[in-house]
Amino acid sequence: MLFFENDYSEGAHVKILERFLETNNEKTTPYGSDVYTESAKQKIRAACENPDAEIYLLGGGTQTNKTVISSLLKPYEGVISAVTGHINGHESGAIENSGHKVLALPHHNGKLCAKEVKAYISAFYADATAEHMVFPGMVYISHPTEYGTLYTLDELSALSQVCREYNIPLFLDGARLGYGLCANGTDVTLPDVARLCDVFYIGGTKVGALCGEAVVFRNRDVAPIHFLTHIKQNGALFAKGRTVGVQFDTLFTDGLYFEISQNAVDKAQKLKDALAERGYEFFIDSPTNQIFVTLENARLAELEKEVRMSVWEKPDEGHTVVRFATSWATADADVDALIALL
Repeated sequence: MLFFENDYSEGAHVKILERFLETNNEKTTPYGSDVYTESAKQKIRAACENPDAEIYLLGGGTQTNKTVISSLLKPYEGVISAVTGHINGHESGAIENSGHKVLALPHHNGKLCAKEVKAYISAFYADATAEHMVFPGMVYISHPTEYGTLYTLDELSALSQVCREYNIPLFLDGARLGYGLCANGTDVTLPDVARLCDVFYIGGTKVGALCGEAVVFRNRDVAPIHFLTHIKQNGALFAKGRTVGVQFDTLFTDGLYFEISQNAVDKAQKLKDALAERGYEFFIDSPTNQIFVTLENARLAELEKEVRMSVWEKPDEGHTVVRFATSWATADADVDALIALL
């Protein structure tokens, strides 16, 4: 069976596993106060070109989204997201469970439009009954989006400007950030993200780590007071903080994070080229590690006998949109085998 269902089916990069073995018998202080976590933070600050960044390491994407959003929002505020945003459709109501509403706006290939966000916030404050409604207290985006698409630097800058005009944070979900930063043709860099977003996270779970996400606040003023307490209340604080610290320290040594992200993008492009040559219909043009193809249902049933992929949506009764996802660990042999089946 070939696995192209997601980008977190494998374990962890071998260099991380080797670091675990090397450091296994060391005794370190708990809850993220260990030397490896501190080293990881310094390396991430350097990569972001932001020495003032406040950084916290958490275990997984959903708990990271919930912890960041619930800690930054006031009780009467909600978070603006594209209707296709991960927090709106694929996190089991985690944000609503924290007492905050997701304010869903239309998407454009998975992305929010800055003009529409501004219009929504402006209309809210122009409404005489605003105090009876949920206040827009944050803007959430992901890069890449759920469709594998990317914000341009101009688009990200425009959203940042809107958020700063209304004094609300821009939060970027970077569960697959490495694949976005290494995509062909992108003009957004990690320092750009660190400069334009008030808070974002660098995904490890989907980019080479066993688990872990690195939350980056632009500076101490943006980070909530006692954020570590918020992390613990949400069950996201590891007693063995070194577990995540060792992983990010390794990922941000000698450019490993970007090297393995590039592998996923290169393998996706190889598969994409083969699909195009064979006349397959792309549902959306994604430059990252996620490829969306429209298949006839009969063809899908045939492929499912040998390939694990994600069913995304059904445009009509006879066709299904599927997603092929490559990862940091995808090998040429895997892609070649899938191409042979196609």
